[in-house]
Amino acid sequence: MPIVDLPLQQLKVYKPPLTRRSDFQSFWDDNRKLSEEQPLNPVLKRLEYPVKKLEAHMLSFDGFIDGTPVSSWFLKPVGEGPFPALLILHGYGGNRGTISDHLGWILQGVAVMAIDVRGQFGDTPDFAKYPSGSITGHLTKGILDKNTYYYRYVYMDCIRALRVLSEMKDVDENRIGVTGASQGGGLTLVVSALGGKVSLSLPEIPFLCHFERAVEVAASDPYLEIPRFLKMHPDMVEKVFETLSYFDAMNFAPDIKCPVLMSVGLLDTVCPPSTIFATFNNLASGTKELAVYPGMGHESHSVHRERKIEWVDKHLFQ
Repeated sequence: MPIVDLPLQQLKVYKPPLTRRSDFQSFWDDNRKLSEEQPLNPVLKRLEYPVKKLEAHMLSFDGFIDGTPVSSWFLKPVGEGPFPALLILHGYGGNRGTISDHLGWILQGVAVMAIDVRGQFGDTPDFAKYPSGSITGHLTKGILDKNTYYYRYVYMDCIRALRVLSEMKDVDENRIGVTGASQGGGLTLVVSALGGKVSLSLPEIPFLCHFERAVEVAASDPYLEIPRFLKMHPDMVEKVFETLSYFDAMNFAPDIKCPVLMSVGLLDTVCPPSTIFATFNNLASGTKELAVYPGMGHESHSVHRERKIEWVDKHLFQ
C-alpha cells in the first residue's frame, strides 16, 4: 500500500506542539460574548414530506454579527420529545443535503439540525465584508486579520446553530451531539470545544487541522489555496499562519472533554493523516477513539457510519 504521509507507527505518536497564541482563549471568549448578546431570531416553517414518522421544518436564524440568514433543516421524529439531537455540518463547498440524507437518524429516534454554511453551495448567503481580495475558494478570505477572517463568521454561525438547536422545545439540551465530514469534521471539533452543551463529538476525516503540516503535505485542494495566496504574497507568511492559529482545530483539541469518535483514511491526500492524528492526540477527552481506515482516502465510509450509530446509541440514549 502506498504511503502518502508518515508511517502508521509514527502517526500514532505524532503530537506536535500547539500553535495557540497567548490571547487565543480571550479572543474566542470575546466572540462568544458578542454572539450571546446578539439575538438569534429563529424562524421555523413546517414542511410537507411523504414520510409519516418524520416532522420536517425549514429553520433559519441570524448569522454572527452581520445577520446573514443561515438556512437549515430541523427534522424530528413524530411524537413528544424531548429527543436527543445531532447538529450536522457539511463539507467544503457543499450544503445541508436533502431531507432523505438524514432519515437514518430520525429512524434511530434522533432530531437533526443540518445547516448551510455561509457563502457555500447552499441557501445561506454571506453578508460579511472582507478587506481585500482572495484566492478562489474560502480559505484566504480576510486571512490577514483574525477579526476579518472568513472562518470567524463560520465558526460562530455554528455555535449559534447549536444554541438554536438546544433551545428547541422538542430537543433535550443535555443530549446533543455534533457531526460532519471534512470541513464538517473540523467544524464539529470547534463546536465541541466552544459550544458548552455538546455531549458527543463525531468528526469524520476532519479538515481545518494543523495548518502548517497540511500546507506542507496536502496534495489536493482546498489546503492548496493557502500556498497559492502566499505565492503572490511571500512577505505575508508569518501573518497568514498567525491568523490561522486562531482557527486551527488542533488548537481547540485540549478544550474538548466530551466523548469523541474520529476517523482517518491513510490514503487521504486532501486532509493528510498526520493533521488528523495531531489533532486527535491533543484531545483532552477521556473517551476518544480514532477509527483508522488503511485503504481509504478522503471519503465517508458506510463501515464508519455503523460505528457512529453505535456511539449515538451509547452516549445519547443510555
